[in-house]
Amino acid sequence: MRPVVSGMCRYESLKDGTVDLADIALMNEALDVKAENAQIAHRLAEQKNGQ
Repeated sequence: MRPVVSGMCRYESLKDGTVDLADIALMNEALDVKAENAQIAHRLAEQKNGQ
């Protein structure tokens, strides 16, 4: 459901088969990378600000 909640695809696309498991896996991987990059950026910003 993460790709749907994040707006990468529509729920109907999951239901009707427009999006397959490989697509879902790719979208989930992209969301993981995005979250990891955000964590790294946050940590670097904290280090830069001396926190």
